[in-house]
Order: sequence, then structure tokens, then C-alpha cells
Amino acid sequence: MTKFRAKLTFILILLIGCSMLIAGIFMAKVLENSHIKSLQDNMERELQVITATVDWNRKGTDAELISYYTEQAKHLKEATHERVTYVRADGKVLGDSDQRPEQMDNHLNRPEIASAAANGVGYVTRYSDTLKENMLYAAIPVKNEAKETTGFLRISMSLEQVGKSIRSLWYFLISGLIILFLIAGIVSYRIAKGITYPIEKMTKVAQQITNMNYQSRVPAYSNDEVGQLGQAINRMSESLQQQMARIQENERRLQGVMENMMSGIMMIDREERIMLLNPAAEYILGFSSQELLGKKYNEAKQQYEFTKLIQECIETQDPIRDEMVFYYPAERILDIHLSPIAHEDEEWSGVLIVIHDITAVRRLERMRSEFVANVSHELKTPIAAVKGFAETLLAGALNDKETAVSFLQIIFDESERLNRLIGDILELSKIESKRIPMNFSPIYLPEFLERSLSVLRKEAEKKHIELSMLVDDDIYIEADEDRLRQIIINLLSNGIAYTHDGGKVKVRVEPLDMNADGDYERLRLIVSDTGMGIPKKDLPRIFERFYRVDKARSRSSGGTGLGLSIVKHLVELHKGTIRVDSEVGVGTRFTIELPVIH
Repeated sequence: MTKFRAKLTFILILLIGCSMLIAGIFMAKVLENSHIKSLQDNMERELQVITATVDWNRKGTDAELISYYTEQAKHLKEATHERVTYVRADGKVLGDSDQRPEQMDNHLNRPEIASAAANGVGYVTRYSDTLKENMLYAAIPVKNEAKETTGFLRISMSLEQVGKSIRSLWYFLISGLIILFLIAGIVSYRIAKGITYPIEKMTKVAQQITNMNYQSRVPAYSNDEVGQLGQAINRMSESLQQQMARIQENERRLQGVMENMMSGIMMIDREERIMLLNPAAEYILGFSSQELLGKKYNEAKQQYEFTKLIQECIETQDPIRDEMVFYYPAERILDIHLSPIAHEDEEWSGVLIVIHDITAVRRLERMRSEFVANVSHELKTPIAAVKGFAETLLAGALNDKETAVSFLQIIFDESERLNRLIGDILELSKIESKRIPMNFSPIYLPEFLERSLSVLRKEAEKKHIELSMLVDDDIYIEADEDRLRQIIINLLSNGIAYTHDGGKVKVRVEPLDMNADGDYERLRLIVSDTGMGIPKKDLPRIFERFYRVDKARSRSSGGTGLGLSIVKHLVELHKGTIRVDSEVGVGTRFTIELPVIH
């Protein structure tokens, strides 16, 4: 039982008990008074009967009268069990059933006698000095034939009988009260439980709602005020559940946006503590949330210029945008936006920092500038050669047939080189912009590689270079045949161009990722040569546009510097990867890994 139920039960029992106790006391008092009044009426009737049955106007001496009336009083007591006293009109006691009249005081001034003389009947309750107990007295006057009062007849009875009756009544009342108290307790408990049980359920539901358990509901009760309160709580819980679902959905969306943003987000509160850091910001700054959250921005291990920028935004409370180079955890160029946060009821509550990593953008801008410069340079060289030799021919070299033929051959070669350069630039532009269609079809690799090698075999024979391939007979791949041939021929051409006379260029195919059925999921194509090799410092940039390890040899070999860049993009269009391993003086190996099925 809860405290509230126990308290309510106690109050109900107390109210019912007090009401019953007051009613019992009132009833007992009424019954006591009624009993005494009934006794008084009975005593008056008895006095009238006694007056009528005995001659109370007898003549004689006092001794004779005392003897006579005492004998009569004792006789009457045997019949009525009450004390009988006869008092003469002057107050002298002439007869008494319990005491000797000679020893009794004058009774004329006794209250019952005085009341009987004045009112015709007198009653009084008082302590009897003779009998040593409380007595109820009743007295009436005795009159002669002339209606003159000749004496007073009095009877009395002990109140002990009345007390016994009253005590019996009290015992009955107390027993009844105890029974009623028990019944009242049971009834009060039932009533209290009927009131408090729904309230207890509602309290538990309210506590569960406080603990964010919005699915909790109050059971259906009656349609009274308590039932209506339960329905109101259920409606409130349902409304809160819907609102929390919307809030949680919005939080999930916001969390998803924050976690998947490429830009870093950092928030600093009014206490200048870092309160929010998304994964992108962790990656950019090189610190985890556990290391930074809750710390003041000037206590976090951040670059000095970045800390000063935050301090400036806090002091000025103005938006700031700046570009900054970070050197930890890696060198990056960052575009930083700082915006003060202000609410309607507050002047300032923090700073929101958005960090964009623009390293790639700046690198692309630099590469674009370099590309334009390289294209201009690469185009300028053959055009200058064509122009120079054409001017020489126009100046009179046409008269010398041998010189003229030589110059025309150079003009032709430079024109071819210029044509290849423009073709490669256009091809690379289409590949990078994803504007070339990819037509995937099954390719039988042994036959495909044999045809690719046959295209370059004459060129290899000029330098006595051995071309070979190593591939199993049952190897197939799904790819764009033209683009795959362009990849292989580019790599083989490079191998032939940068391999000394008498060297070797080889193509090898290896299956990868065998599944449970014995089928392979990826293929590895390796094109290796025994050429001059590439220095380690040049390996990271080997796939950049117009990048040449040996510019003089590249130009003499007719290369445009775009072949490997085209190869890399074509491999990526096939969802594959390419890497290069090389050692100066030993040779170079290009490794391509491609999925078998697209």
C-alpha cells in the first residue's frame, strides 16, 4: 500500500470512526437519560400504588407510628426491592425500610421532599450518607381526605442498577463500534484503493514518461474524472511520443548530414568550450572528439593562427572568412568560415566554424595552370619547328633538293607529332569528362593479347626487343575492347621506347580472388620491361599529364607525355587500379587489376 493510500484510508476511518463515536456517545447519553426518565416514571407509579395500598394517615404515638410505618416500609421493600421512607409533614421520619427512623435526621429540607411539596412529585440523584452510594430518590406528598399534606412518601433505588444498564449499553456500543470500525476500515480501504490505484498507475506512467518511455499508457478506467485524467495522460503521452519521434528523426537526419559532410563543423559555446565536432573536422584537424570536446578552444592543441582567428571572431562578434595552411596531420589548404551564433533572447551564444579542405581545388588549379603552360609549350615546339624550316625553304633552300627533302621530312614529322599531341589532348579531355561511352563485352584474352602484340612487333624488331606473353588458355574478361587495347598498346609502346636494344617486354595475366566454385573474380595484367627504369622520386608523378622523366629522350621518341595519364583514366573507367614499380637500370613493371565481370 502506498503512503497516499494509507493516508487516505486513515482519514476515511478517522472520519467514519469519529462520526460513529460521536453518534454512540450521543445515543448512550440519550438512552441513559431515557432510562432514568423511565425509572422516574416507574417510581412515581409505584409511589401512587403504595399510597393507595397503605393507610398513611394513622393516629397514635410517635413510637407506635414509627413501629407501624417501619414495618410497612420493610414489607413494601420485599415486594419492590426499593428503599421506602415515610416522612411526616414536619420532616420527621416515621418509617424506613433500611434504617431506624430514630437515628435519621429531619428530612423536611431534603431536595426531593421540597420538590414534592412544591410540584407534587420530586426527583433527585445524590449520594446517600446513610447507604454510602449514589441513589435515585422519588417522593410524592401524602394527603388526607381534606386534601391536606400529612406527610411524604419516598422511595429510592441504587443507581448501581442504572450504572449496570448503562455499562451494558456502553459495552454493546463499543462492540458495535469495533465491528463498525473494522467494516469501515475494509470499506475505506476499498474506497481508497479505488481512488488511489488509478492514480498510482497514472503516477507510474508519468514517471515512465519522465524517463522518456513514451509508449507507456494508462489502462482504461471509468468515465469519471479519474478516467478522464487517465485519457488526458494517454493523449499527452501519445503527443509526446509523436513529437519525440519527429525530433529523433530530425536528429538522425541532422546527425547523418553532420557525419557525411565533407566539410568540417566545429561549434564553440559561450563558455568558449568546444561543444561539437563532426568526423570531417576530426579528420581535418587530426584530433578525435574525445580529445577536444569540452575543452576551451585555446587549450586545445591547435595551430596558433587558427586559435587567433577564433579569438578575433569572439571579440568582434563578426563573421570571418580566411584561407590558411595547416601542417598537421598533413599539409592542407583550408578555407575557414567563422560565424557568431546569436539567439533572439541572447546577444551571443557561441561560434560556428565551417572548415573546407580546398587542397585538391588548389592542386587542380595549379595543375590546370601547368596544363595550359605545358600545352602551350608542347604546341609551340612543333609549330616553331614547322615555321622555321618552312621559312628556310622559302628563303631559297628549295633549290637544294637534298636539303629541301630533309626539311620537308622534318616538317612532316613535326606535323605528325602535333597531330598526335592534339589527338591525345582531345582524347584525355573526353576521358576525364566521362564523355566517352564504354561498351563492355566478353574478351578472350589470349587472342586479344596476341593481336595487340602483333601491332607492335615490327617496331620491337627494329630494336631487337623480344615481345612475349604469358596467359592461360581459358582466361576471359568483360571490358571495352578498344579501350583495353589502348591501355595495353600504350604500356607496350612505352616499354619498347624506353628499353635498350636487345631487351625484353612481357605481358603476364594472373587470376585473382578465386571463389568456392573455382571461378576468379579479378584479373591482374602485368606489363614489364628491362628498360632504363624510373627514379623513385619520379614514381608518384608518373601518371600526371605532360610529366616526363627524361624530357630529351621523350621528345626524341615522339612521346606526348599524355599516354600514362590516359591509361590511368581508362583503367579507372574499368573500375580497376594501376600501379608502377621500377628500378633504375633494371626495368619497370606496370600492374593493372580489373574486375572480370561488370
